[in-house]
Amino acid sequence: MWAIYSKELRQFFSSLTGYIAIIVFLLMAGLFLFVFPDTSILDFGYASLEKFFDLAPWIFLLLIPAITMRSLSEEYKAGTFEILQTRPLNGWQIVLGKYLAAQFVVLITLLPTLVYFFSVRALSTSNGMDTGATLGSYAGLFFLSATFTSIGTCCSSFTSNAVVAFIASAFFCFLFYSGFDAISRLPSLSGSLDYYVEMLGIDFHYRSISRGVLDSRDLVYFLSLIYFFLYLTKRNLDKHQVQK
Repeated sequence: MWAIYSKELRQFFSSLTGYIAIIVFLLMAGLFLFVFPDTSILDFGYASLEKFFDLAPWIFLLLIPAITMRSLSEEYKAGTFEILQTRPLNGWQIVLGKYLAAQFVVLITLLPTLVYFFSVRALSTSNGMDTGATLGSYAGLFFLSATFTSIGTCCSSFTSNAVVAFIASAFFCFLFYSGFDAISRLPSLSGSLDYYVEMLGIDFHYRSISRGVLDSRDLVYFLSLIYFFLYLTKRNLDKHQVQK
């Protein structure tokens, strides 16, 4: 598994793609947080990174599919998946190696944003920042990104076309992040099933963790969703091996 993990990291950072993805994320977040007047936290009047944590999931909707789209689709296209089958690796080791490498890249992307936290806290006056809520929001963003990465890895296992994998991953990430919340707002569900439908969405649990409290129900939701998509990926690899 670790051989796959290190191979993925080397490939990602051996070209400009990896660096461009990180720079684009930080540039977009910086522009929205400190430059654009409608979202600038400097115009808030109080020290908070709420705008960043509202914005980050939407950037991840495009960034993470861009990171994961070549995970397995490139193996199919280049014909190197057959080489992986000759190695002493089982399906789970391949899946976890690919998944953990992509998630590590996402964490590297997220790590420099701690500068925002220290900067805003330094600029605050009397009350400072709500550190508990901020740490909770980072925890929520970690679980959200881990879920998006599992979805992207899964979508990449179904096609040899990286562009198709990107589009499918972005669609399903959007569906699980915002789709259930939109469905819960239908008038026909109001007052009956709306709350339960909303609970199926990532945004509901992301906002719950972002309050600074790690609820076991939120953790079970994220871990279950991650396992579900990684299991689908593993099953798909098994079918691909049988076909070959």
